[in-house]
Amino acid sequence: MDFGKLTDEQLISVDFTLPPDGAQTSITLGGLITDKNPQFYVGCAKWGRKEWLNMIYPPKVKEANFLDEYVKHFNSIELNAVFYSIPKADLIRKWKAKADENASNGFLFCPKFSRTISHIKRLKDADVATDLYLSSIYEFGEYLGPCFLQLGDNFSPANFDILENYLSTLPVDLKVFVELRHQSWFSDPLYRAQLFEMLSRVKKGAIITDASGRRDCVHMELTIPEVFIRFVGNGMAYQASDFARVDEWVLRIKNWLDKGLNKVYFFLHQHDEKDTPILANYTIQQFNKHLGANIPEIRFLSDQGDITNQEQLF
Repeated sequence: MDFGKLTDEQLISVDFTLPPDGAQTSITLGGLITDKNPQFYVGCAKWGRKEWLNMIYPPKVKEANFLDEYVKHFNSIELNAVFYSIPKADLIRKWKAKADENASNGFLFCPKFSRTISHIKRLKDADVATDLYLSSIYEFGEYLGPCFLQLGDNFSPANFDILENYLSTLPVDLKVFVELRHQSWFSDPLYRAQLFEMLSRVKKGAIITDASGRRDCVHMELTIPEVFIRFVGNGMAYQASDFARVDEWVLRIKNWLDKGLNKVYFFLHQHDEKDTPILANYTIQQFNKHLGANIPEIRFLSDQGDITNQEQLF
């Protein structure tokens, strides 16, 4: 993921402190009680990483079987693969079968809306494409997690009505999170308030993207009592910084859980994905220890994962 990527010189000056909660978060969590059994999902964006051979994938496993191995280590995936074209139903059934055969602790696919809908049609006259997309991803059955709708950098508040109308036409039982990138959604107080009030009203989530070069996307607004976080790390050279950022997220999520948050989706990205399993395993360890999650740790094939066995948070 290149979104929010900075040079080494630029990274030095970034303040990674999480902002205070947004106004909508107080409204969304107001009056809720603590959920005794919140759910936690931690994963990556792709399974097709050859860099993970002899790290978490057996050294001789074929690329066609990478998903079979991925589901043995993670309980979810932020599924970017369906962004590039509307998937065929038989392909979804094939992926579902792999999860059914190899995942031992449950699994969720969280598919991105295809770009035909979000970037080419820009949500206008997208009924046919949406129906095709939904008919396919529903084949995941019990393995279908929330879908996420990512809009382009030039999808501005001028498109507010288009966004609201589109979200209002989606099936009520379809869990959807929305990621917006145009800076005006966050910098203009009026647009910001209208956006998050609308998402709350139509019961859709707001993705929080924690990327180094776009701190405005760390908006800290919850529009439903669930959170979908896309965390972009900066690689092994900045591992201590990335671990500290995860630690701060653990503290904030703990606060939200105490107020009634009931589901956490946390997806790890890096500009170079080679070491993402290490960052993901550290996240799982901290979620288990401090949030009461019960996610199995990643099983590394070498000692590369040992670096995560440290007490970073407290």
